[in-house]
Amino acid sequence: MATLAQYYTIILKKIMRSCTKLAILAPLLFVTVCSKPPQKKNVLFILIDDFGYNDMSFRNSSFYETPNIDQLAKESTVFNEGYANSRVCSPSRASIMTGKFTARHGITDWIGAPTGKEWRKKGRFSKLLPPKYIKNLPIENITLAEALKQSGYSTFFAGKWHLGEEGSWPEDHGFDINIAGFGAGSPPGGYFSPFNNPKLKDNIEGENLSMRLAEETAKFIKKNKEKPFFAFLSFYAVHGPIQTTQNKWQKYREKAKENGIRNSGYAMGHFLPIRQVQDNPIYGGLVENMDDAVGHILSSLEEMGLDKNTLVVFTSDNGGVASGDNYSTSNLPLRGGKGYQFEGGIKEPYFIKAPWIKNTIKETNIPVTGADLYPTILDLVDAKLMPEQHIDGLSLKSVIQGDSLEERSLIWHYPHYGNQGGEPSSIIRKGKWKMIHYYEDKRNELYNLEQDQAEKNDISLENKALTKSMLNELFNYLDNVGAKYPVKDSSYDQNLEQNYLNKIATEKLRHLEIERLKILEPNFKPNNDWWGSQITKD
Repeated sequence: MATLAQYYTIILKKIMRSCTKLAILAPLLFVTVCSKPPQKKNVLFILIDDFGYNDMSFRNSSFYETPNIDQLAKESTVFNEGYANSRVCSPSRASIMTGKFTARHGITDWIGAPTGKEWRKKGRFSKLLPPKYIKNLPIENITLAEALKQSGYSTFFAGKWHLGEEGSWPEDHGFDINIAGFGAGSPPGGYFSPFNNPKLKDNIEGENLSMRLAEETAKFIKKNKEKPFFAFLSFYAVHGPIQTTQNKWQKYREKAKENGIRNSGYAMGHFLPIRQVQDNPIYGGLVENMDDAVGHILSSLEEMGLDKNTLVVFTSDNGGVASGDNYSTSNLPLRGGKGYQFEGGIKEPYFIKAPWIKNTIKETNIPVTGADLYPTILDLVDAKLMPEQHIDGLSLKSVIQGDSLEERSLIWHYPHYGNQGGEPSSIIRKGKWKMIHYYEDKRNELYNLEQDQAEKNDISLENKALTKSMLNELFNYLDNVGAKYPVKDSSYDQNLEQNYLNKIATEKLRHLEIERLKILEPNFKPNNDWWGSQITKD
């Protein structure tokens, strides 16, 4: 016959196997058995490409419809002063992966952009030649994915990578699984299958790329839901070539008509025209297609019972494309867009949802960047921080809990011209002050962003001491990290450049206005048959 002690041991083992929480009272014995051991938190990182600060209906856009993103914003801490670390994609993505500002990790332009004398082939007749930059994510970095792997996470990547050629793909930087991520910066086959992507198999002809990436991410999560996972969903959307279904084009054409179609939609910038109105029905449909896919992955989390235990990060890699590329959107009242040194080029949607933290604040105006996401994610899931790696980033956990953050300087370095019309320059922001240093003529601009988000009033001359102090701090940082700078082009001809700019301000501007109205005509058809697919979820 079993002794009393043996009897209680048998009962305890049965209770532990059944994972039932009970209190057992016996002579001289009181034991509490918990249902399950503490679970590690999961991470879902959603990165949108070229998605502007005002490309969401929750930001009071009267044109775009983003109900799923809007709902995520309601459930998150919204960082109103959230920034990408660059005005173009590859540098920003490298900063997310490394926790470093761009001048430090060395990827300062989109990978593939020409440098030095090769820049002359662009036919821009510029004063400067842009410097060389690193073209593969440096292997010596411990990426965010590698840091989470060291903490026991299964890691997954889907979508746009653009951080180097083969040998520097997601699987080379800590991701167990890579779907669709390789060297390209835009979807090579567009947004409908066949995708022409070496890392993504085609299923059904006409399948929508954004939804496919969300579905692949959901499949990974379902297979790995019993252990902690890090899923990085990096949409190619809403990068060009912009495409959508015929139904969504029709929907947004009607919205543009209801809002009132303007005769003019552009204004001339320094090098290129800049879009001034949100009325592109193709882009509107592409945004909604992407929002549908965001809704799919978020609802999948909920259906699997993982929404309460999964950290969700949502952001973009640079501003909306208002100039160059597809001239897709307007970022007004923010100035400029992708490729520009102004707020429209670097200010981003930036949400963090940590459902297990009680009483999180709904929004904050503390300036933050993509480099902060590395330490923030580690901190929120109780993983070990790596301050020697994410050296320019700070954990925002305390901010989410309602505390302040010590004022610091944020640095951007873009010594290139790019495709969208921005000027080679570096930026420092400290508190409400933003200073821009231009490399063509060494001038500086100073803005008070609390009073002038549109950056209309340069107050550097009225604040010479502050401007000089911020300039010194900027270059102390840049020089200390070995930043590279542009050099004068000995072949520069002012007359050639002026002729080029005159042509842009007349012929190019006129062509853009014609094309803008053309896609709003009732009989518009795209040059190819990409909208012939009706299998996407309208």
